[in-house]
Amino acid sequence: MYQENKSGGLFGFFRKGGEEVESNVPLSEEVIRQWLVKRLAKQVKVDPSAIDTAKKFELYGLDSIVAVRVSGDLEKLVEQRLSPALLFEHPSIDELSAHLAAELGLNAIA
Repeated sequence: MYQENKSGGLFGFFRKGGEEVESNVPLSEEVIRQWLVKRLAKQVKVDPSAIDTAKKFELYGLDSIVAVRVSGDLEKLVEQRLSPALLFEHPSIDELSAHLAAELGLNAIA
């Protein structure tokens, strides 16, 4: 279930281990993409600007245990149950954020 604010937008935000999504920004494909960039950068210990969103997760060294953890954290962001295999079914940040935006009926922000 999503939280709705006074402006009527869909929101799904959380804080965990220092990761934060601004509470005044509606959930969108771009919000998901940026969250994934930050999460992956933290995981592989690089600056977020070094993350290529088209590059496959496996090329960053993500294994199945990490993929399940990321999927679990992502569930909190979108406030929906997600498949633990999601990062293998949609193996890049671009593919995964586009898939989630389509599945959740979110509009991409250009």
